[in-house]
Amino acid sequence: MRAIHIPQLLKQPGKTQVVEVGEHLEGLETLTPVRGEVRVTHQGSYLEVQGRGEAIVTLTCDRCLQNYNHRLETNSKELIWLREPLEEADYPLEREVSREDLVETLPPHGYFHPQDWIYQQLCLALPQQQLCQADCGGIAVDGSDAVTEVDRRWAALAQLKASLPEES
Repeated sequence: MRAIHIPQLLKQPGKTQVVEVGEHLEGLETLTPVRGEVRVTHQGSYLEVQGRGEAIVTLTCDRCLQNYNHRLETNSKELIWLREPLEEADYPLEREVSREDLVETLPPHGYFHPQDWIYQQLCLALPQQQLCQADCGGIAVDGSDAVTEVDRRWAALAQLKASLPEES
C-alpha cells in the first residue's frame, strides 16, 4: 500500500482518495489477508479518514490457554489535523498538556500512510479480555495430578506447625 501525498489529495475528484486493502499487514499476524478500504478526504485544515477492515486472527484464551479464531473487524472514522510540527527547541522542559495536544496531526505537505492507520485501528479492535467462549471455565484441574508430597526442606516447618496449639 502506497503512502498518500497530502497535497496531491487536493487534485483528486472530491479531494478524496480511496485505498483498497487486501493484504497481510506487517506486525499483525492474521490467518486471512486484511480486507477493506480506507477513504481519505482533504478538508482544508484536516483530513477526514474513514475506514473499514476485517481479518481472522488466532488468539489465546486468557482462562484455558487454548487457541481460537476470532473475526477482527473495524469500522472507524478519525479527523487528523494538518499543522507543522513544533521544533524540539520550542517545547519547554515542562509544560501542561492541553486537549488540543491530544489529537493526531500530520504536516500539511507530508504523507498519510493508510497501511499504518488501518493497522492501528485493527489493533485497537483486539479484545481486551480474550475468551474462547463467554462461559469458559478455565483450565480443568484434576485432583489426581495434584502434588501431595511436601518438599523435604519444609519438613522442619511442618513439624513446628503440628506442635503448635490450634487457635480458636
